[in-house]
Amino acid sequence: MIRLTFFLVLISMTSASVAQSEIHPHHSALIDAYEREESPATRAILAANIDRWRRLNGNFDGRYLIVNAAAFDVTLWDGYRVIQRWPVIVGTTRTPTPEFSATVSGVILNPWWEIPSSIAAEGIASMVRNNPRRAAQRGYVYQNGRYRQRPGPGNALGRMKLIMPNPHSVFLHDTSNRSLFEREARALSHGCVRVGDALDFVTALASVDPAWNRERVDSIVQSGRTRTVSLDQPIQVYVSYFTAVPRSDETIEFYPDIYRRDVARIQSPERLAAARFDRDDPFCQYSDQDTIEG
Repeated sequence: MIRLTFFLVLISMTSASVAQSEIHPHHSALIDAYEREESPATRAILAANIDRWRRLNGNFDGRYLIVNAAAFDVTLWDGYRVIQRWPVIVGTTRTPTPEFSATVSGVILNPWWEIPSSIAAEGIASMVRNNPRRAAQRGYVYQNGRYRQRPGPGNALGRMKLIMPNPHSVFLHDTSNRSLFEREARALSHGCVRVGDALDFVTALASVDPAWNRERVDSIVQSGRTRTVSLDQPIQVYVSYFTAVPRSDETIEFYPDIYRRDVARIQSPERLAAARFDRDDPFCQYSDQDTIEG
């Protein structure tokens, strides 16, 4: 009963602070679903997801991206309309993808991979030291005190990486192992978000400028040269974790709680009840650091 009381406080404060007509339609639909739902367990899950929308604190004017780690997808939105959707690979349960937001200012085609020390220590560093010929075949080099991987077919970042500085050093990028997208459950990365059909994804982001189309993107990739493309209109990306998602038929689709974040929230209702439900509290601190993780 105490836990349910906290969730009721959550809903009432959310509804009181923001008119539903002023929030994202998915946020509003979850509130409506909560009010209709009779199952305490389902209401608890809906409440946790409503709080995620509250903390997202997004600006939904114009175009933006929403990554949903629980659904293994990324959607491109224009206002409240979904333009396109792509499958993604997210972090494992040991290296989960965090929830945060960032500004995408551009994309790197044929990127170098600046290998994080934690990943290099898993075997790449010893390969470079002990088997340089094999390392060279895979594109691994040691330059200026760091391990890197050259652009190419085997590059862990694939053919593109978004420029989106953030304190987590987590990015959206392509992958050289595209067969993994055939899996239904895709919690497989070190934390970064790998995008399926990545060049189509890049084209959709860049095509606001009529000079950019798939043919031009393909031409640059095929050249093998690394090129940074700035977006004329930077776009916000929200890396999220929604285990309850409204559908067009007004039903709610529920996804497995792969990171057990719903469980943590349900078991800590005080954390929800103590939260401020205004529109001004900051969600994420940004960093100018632009490192790359695989």
